[in-house]
Amino acid sequence: MAHTRREVLAGSLLALCARRLRSVPLAAIQLGVTTDEIDDDLLTAVRFLKQYGLSWAEVRNLWGPYHTEQPMEKIREARSIFDEHGIRVSVADTGFFKVPLPPDTPVGRQRLEEQWALLSRSMERAKAFGTDRIRVFTFMLGPGESTSEQSYARIYELLGEAARRAKGFRLAVENIGGGHVATGAQAGDLLKRVKDGNVGIAWDPNNAGQSGERAFPGGYRALDPARIFHVHLRDYKKQPDGKVVWTAVGQGEFDNLGQIRALRQDGYQGTYTLETHWRDPKGKLYSTETSLQALLKVIEQV
Repeated sequence: MAHTRREVLAGSLLALCARRLRSVPLAAIQLGVTTDEIDDDLLTAVRFLKQYGLSWAEVRNLWGPYHTEQPMEKIREARSIFDEHGIRVSVADTGFFKVPLPPDTPVGRQRLEEQWALLSRSMERAKAFGTDRIRVFTFMLGPGESTSEQSYARIYELLGEAARRAKGFRLAVENIGGGHVATGAQAGDLLKRVKDGNVGIAWDPNNAGQSGERAFPGGYRALDPARIFHVHLRDYKKQPDGKVVWTAVGQGEFDNLGQIRALRQDGYQGTYTLETHWRDPKGKLYSTETSLQALLKVIEQV
């Protein structure tokens, strides 16, 4: 019996080693976490990343406000913390074009000027962080507003102007619920209409799922993989009333494993971010850690 147990144990260890040899190294996935979903304090967030062997971070809020609202001395302080701990910034998140589409009126043109000023601040800060990728949007739908060919034509025109102003940077358009571009299908249409090479997608399949699309494989297949600049990962589930809620990774219905495998098969070699959004009563650090541990197990199977 003891001999048999030793054989079983040896066989299990060999199988585990074989799985690990076949799995993709974590460094090849280039996984990071949105820092303020770990903690508002950047140093705490960076130490968490290092604890899990991660070398990438997505930057949205720094010590509270959006980084685009922080003075440059705070940005330089953040860069110093990243450098000291060997962390690279994958994407500089901004709220650029995350507003209702301004009308072509004096008031609307003033609002648009404010957005161009935001883009300028975003580029300055992205450069300081050492990244050329800036997360942007394509305007939000107002109350009772629906999409139209006219609004899309205007959005594509403005995004083309943004591309010209942001020469030297890549604008990663995130699909988001409540926006004009919420699904993979809508993002695919955008890529067909906006040909600028520095405009691509920050693909968020869970946002697409929240918007009612079967994000993978359906929505994903509407995209040009060569123009995916960044990917967000998390999990969600639909409640009996049809409402979508965020969950810890592995406790919902999204196929993170299938999505990552498909991206790699299609030649995607860019960065990923865990942006869990799910909140346990124990706090966002606990929530992010729970999802990260589950996501790392998924990556072991890739």
